[in-house]
Amino acid sequence: YKAARRLAKKTGSEPPPKHILNAPTRLMEDQGYGEGYQYDHDAEGGFSGQNYFPEEMVGEMIERPSFYAPVERGFEREIRKRLDYWAKIREGIRHQLNSSVGGTSAGSSALICTPT
Repeated sequence: YKAARRLAKKTGSEPPPKHILNAPTRLMEDQGYGEGYQYDHDAEGGFSGQNYFPEEMVGEMIERPSFYAPVERGFEREIRKRLDYWAKIREGIRHQLNSSVGGTSAGSSALICTPT
């Protein structure tokens, strides 16, 4: 809670990235709203790895912030496995984007990993 609050205080009220926002008007569509969005359930493996933090915030981030640290007991142990799985997919996507010529948007490629 405290980490999320500190980050919100630091970054203010930035809007979500345009690719996850609906484009109900032609103007919004022309401005890129909804462009590049990938529905997680349509992605292979059910996870696109797209970023949903505000675009202004992403440019300043060195590492994806974490606001929840499950403990190693009970069901939280399983939640930790799932969070690690998603982090592994995101890292694979980031690696693919960095090694591709010309680059693409963060949600345009998929990588499938199995949890360990």
